[in-house]
Amino acid sequence: MRNEAKECPKCGCTHIGYGKQSGNGNVSANGKLSLGSAIMHVICTDCGYVIESYATRPKSFKGTLRS
Repeated sequence: MRNEAKECPKCGCTHIGYGKQSGNGNVSANGKLSLGSAIMHVICTDCGYVIESYATRPKSFKGTLRS
């Protein structure tokens, strides 16, 4: 599921890292009781630019309401 970023679009660095935001940083589905999902981030290790973010459990957002 992870798209492999080869280069930072901001600074051109090719050193890319991955991080997981979880715990109190979980994203919960709007209008739905669920545990939510941790968020994964693809980050440039040179300038800190967040290249990409995605939910680790996208199915927990199916059928949710828009605000």
